[in-house]
Amino acid sequence: MTFAISSPANAIIGRYNLILQVISGNKISSRFLGQFVMLFNPWCPGDAVYIANENERQEYVLNENGIIFVGNAKYIEARGWYYGQFQDHLLNICLTMLDLSLYYRQDPAVDVSRRGDPKYVGRVISSMINGNDNDNGVLLGKWQGSFHSHENPSRWDGSVVILQKWRQDNYKPVQYGQCWVFAGVMCTVLRCLGIPTRLVSNFNSAHDVDRNLSIDKYYDSSGKSLNISKDSTWDYHVWNESWFIRPDLGTRYNGWQVLDATPQEQSK
Repeated sequence: MTFAISSPANAIIGRYNLILQVISGNKISSRFLGQFVMLFNPWCPGDAVYIANENERQEYVLNENGIIFVGNAKYIEARGWYYGQFQDHLLNICLTMLDLSLYYRQDPAVDVSRRGDPKYVGRVISSMINGNDNDNGVLLGKWQGSFHSHENPSRWDGSVVILQKWRQDNYKPVQYGQCWVFAGVMCTVLRCLGIPTRLVSNFNSAHDVDRNLSIDKYYDSSGKSLNISKDSTWDYHVWNESWFIRPDLGTRYNGWQVLDATPQEQSK
């Protein structure tokens, strides 16, 4: 006999066991046939991550190498980055990442049931890329002080060695990362799971902590700067965009969706 398996386009991603069960009269026999892994499929028109342009699929899903732009608006530097999403053991690491998340630990059944939704998976991964939520995340961030006892973020040039070190250290956060490192590793994981993903660099970037849509600075009557506002400005910032539809918001919001794994505020 020949069997064909046709999965729905919104199937839950992850590991599956394939078992053959034969019933003959009152006798039931089962045989384990093997495992397979279900991923998002950007080539499938019914999948939420479907991207019609083949050149974009080649670039944002299959390309293992890229350039990350850093520096400042007057001196933009291009850094090479190796994503390596198809390297040995990377898929197992990425699937394990889902099972280590706080979302899974709080309610495994609900978490797994939502893994057919790329916006949910993207949020879980963005939380897991950093270790600031005490959730066995991949990287700890550090922006000042000495790096002599651990890796200086500027020395990383790819995601594979970071993810392998995370696994080898029993899923303790790797030290250290900054925005482009978080974004590079996140791009690797999402592409590995089948979600088209790219990096975006922004120069003269700002973080509006109190959400009043402005960056506030305070000065006393003599013009001296007062350290009151928690808003901040940076030379640059790097984050990710992933391609998927948004049935929750309407078709006008389909397309590139912003995801940021840099730990600026607690993930919610």
